Amino acid sequence: MLLLTLGYALLALAVIFACVCATDLYIAQKRLDALADAAALAGADGFTIVAGEGAVRAELTDVGVAEQASALVSEASGTAVLVAAGTPDGVSARVTVATGWRPPLLSPFVPDGVRLEATATSRTALR
Repeated sequence: MLLLTLGYALLALAVIFACVCATDLYIAQKRLDALADAAALAGADGFTIVAGEGAVRAELTDVGVAEQASALVSEASGTAVLVAAGTPDGVSARVTVATGWRPPLLSPFVPDGVRLEATATSRTALR
């Protein structure tokens, strides 16, 4: 009977460790997603105003997006790095950030670390 109780206790501990690690991984990914969203929004603010053909429009450049996103990522996060920042079409800012995740509890059921990456896109417009 004692062996069965010990087995159930070990199983319960393994499940608790796995759930704690999975929850921490989920929260880390959501934080990275939020950072990517904020960096893309900041990158979309790095536009220049171009007047021509009777219309005024906002135009993004890769350099402007990268400068704005880099400033936000370096200021907001200690471990995340800016992987890529640019504009695919001149009106959208696309930013990719990455970080490493380590489990909060040591467990043989969870990997030692995982690389997390998040990409976000934000558009700019003048109205």
